[in-house]
Amino acid sequence: MFKSLPFLLLCLTALIRPSQAETIVIMGSDTIGAKAALHLAEAFKAKMEAIDKEVGFEISAEGSATGVVSITEGHADIGMTSRPPSIKEIARAKAMGVELKTITVAKDGIAVIVNETNPIESLSLAELEAIFAGDIEDWAAISATSGTISTYTRNTASGTYDLFRTKAMASRDYGENTQKVAGNEQIAAEVARSPNGIGYVGLAYTATPGIKVVPVEGMLPRAEEYPLNRTLFYLVNANIRLSHVANDFIGFTLSPQGQHIIENVQFVPIY
Repeated sequence: MFKSLPFLLLCLTALIRPSQAETIVIMGSDTIGAKAALHLAEAFKAKMEAIDKEVGFEISAEGSATGVVSITEGHADIGMTSRPPSIKEIARAKAMGVELKTITVAKDGIAVIVNETNPIESLSLAELEAIFAGDIEDWAAISATSGTISTYTRNTASGTYDLFRTKAMASRDYGENTQKVAGNEQIAAEVARSPNGIGYVGLAYTATPGIKVVPVEGMLPRAEEYPLNRTLFYLVNANIRLSHVANDFIGFTLSPQGQHIIENVQFVPIY
């Protein structure tokens, strides 16, 4: 029995959570949870209904850190994370009798986005570091256009926030004027509204009208050597037995049908 938590149900209750269904609780990464997990849940539910089985889902997408906590503290069946658990998180889990196990479900690239009117054609890692650390505050320093840069980042619970800081900023702190935003969709929306905006999102969020993806070191996401590539994971407690339905859902995600859904939301399948 899981502890009671207020869940953000990112799904249609009538479709995803029938009254008599066994419910799978999934918590964590917004990158996975706000799109891919919903599509996977809907398809899995339809597959179960075809054999007269009902399954429901509670999906909370609030950041990778919450995915780790949800498994460590027993709030969820499956966690979602866009980064591996840290050494500190692993140690805390072990102290609580939990063995964190990651399951690779997709590949992704952190896409750097600007407003579609911005003429910039490429950015280097050094320029990204300078922009997001606050050293460069006006586009005139690196391009033919000018204007005070509006910099949008994820919040501190996000695995994307930490991974971007590590890979694009040489682990420097974000500048004091960066604006923290809850999710990928919100960052894309803010950049689309701001002619001088810049931010970063997962591949599943790059089709937002009003934005464009900027190559980094001359490469676009999906390139094998793209410097901001990453792996997306499910997270489980290896010291307990998952319910049959939760285990089947993980298997479905890794199946050809599940990986086709992963590809359809613009992530890169694992095979």
